[in-house]
Amino acid sequence: MTDVIDGTELGPVGQEIVYENDRVRVWHIRLEPGERQPLHRHDHPYLVVAIEGAKNVVQTIDGTRIDADEPTGGVVYRDPGAVHMLTNVGDTTYLARLVELK
Repeated sequence: MTDVIDGTELGPVGQEIVYENDRVRVWHIRLEPGERQPLHRHDHPYLVVAIEGAKNVVQTIDGTRIDADEPTGGVVYRDPGAVHMLTNVGDTTYLARLVELK
């Protein structure tokens, strides 16, 4: 079933699930410069581990724009509930693992 908010279809959190069990789901995320992860919702708390960092921008469903520079090796924790898209606005490939905590 596809999630829809205000008539907008939501995409997946990442490009591929690389691991999942009853406690975690791990997503692969790769964005080339200028590439965007579509609007999506985070239903679980999660960690983002930047394998190859980049200069990213988060745009929330209400239009708020947040600079999200993610250095290589950086780790951030986020609470659930966010609906946003992620764009690589830098000139390097962004590669990350996003770990949802169930």
